[in-house]
Amino acid sequence: MNDMIYIGEDLGMGANKVWGPAGGLQVVSQVATSAGGHLEGMTGLKAKRRPMEVRGGFGAFYIGQGAHEYGRPVENLDFDRLTGAPEMRALLYGTLADYQAMHGAFAVPISLMVGLPLQMMVGEKAKEFQSGVKSWLKGVHEFEVDGKAHKLEVGQVRLTSQPVGALFDYVLDEAGQIQAERADALLDEVGVISVGFNTVELMVVKDQGAVERFTQGNTIGVRRLLELMNHAGLFSLGELDERLRAGRMKSELKSALPIWGREVNGEIEKRWGQSYRRFARVIVVGGGALILKDALTAQFGMKAFVPNLPVLSIARGLWKLANRK
Repeated sequence: MNDMIYIGEDLGMGANKVWGPAGGLQVVSQVATSAGGHLEGMTGLKAKRRPMEVRGGFGAFYIGQGAHEYGRPVENLDFDRLTGAPEMRALLYGTLADYQAMHGAFAVPISLMVGLPLQMMVGEKAKEFQSGVKSWLKGVHEFEVDGKAHKLEVGQVRLTSQPVGALFDYVLDEAGQIQAERADALLDEVGVISVGFNTVELMVVKDQGAVERFTQGNTIGVRRLLELMNHAGLFSLGELDERLRAGRMKSELKSALPIWGREVNGEIEKRWGQSYRRFARVIVVGGGALILKDALTAQFGMKAFVPNLPVLSIARGLWKLANRK
């Protein structure tokens, strides 16, 4: 598949993340319906940069930071969203358009290595979920971003779980080669904790295979923290996420963080118990890893490893895996 451009795609609920040959980026997963009306020229008020507007046969949406200020928020955190819901299309298209604006248009079709939540990779609906994701991603896509027409082709779609992306970000270098000093991670037991917006996922890998009794996903991600901070229901989750990222909810965070932290630690304890002591490493990634970094590194001590870009680590690892030699 040398005639394709490899892209790692982390279909996250808090942000859509991609990584390609030129690097990575994320677009916050705020989506709002767009009616097309604009407020202009209001003397005395600060002019604000509008969020990206994505249009196509799937509808018209604002996406990214601030989107919920310009239209009706769309907040569907069901896994079916990832099988081609209109708002997911808008997020993916906007993210890929952003990447091309920064690094140049794709001259050939792209090959997507997609990371999915663990819940979409196991169970009765796993095949249905995976078939749905592949069917909407593969093919030719036409859309508009801020009035500019775009067309791109996805020639190949491969799927894996999000924690697998984190593992291979740790093991592989930028050329897709196994780093000699980390090669044992593919043989020893290595734990992965992915603290995302919607889910907290635990996975243990031994000899390049998942250890099922240590592998599980639960919907207690950062959204749970935001729910604890939003007991009056005054904000959308996207608005709260934006305020949290901007450091504007310090008192609320101080109260809610210990509760959420105990819930996350409780899930880890139920699944791993004291068995983590035998793991060679515990890799911690995801946006929530930034919030819980101190607690998790204290819990796992010298075994804990947080990559330099924990939010983008999964997408980067997926890209490395796609390039694996």
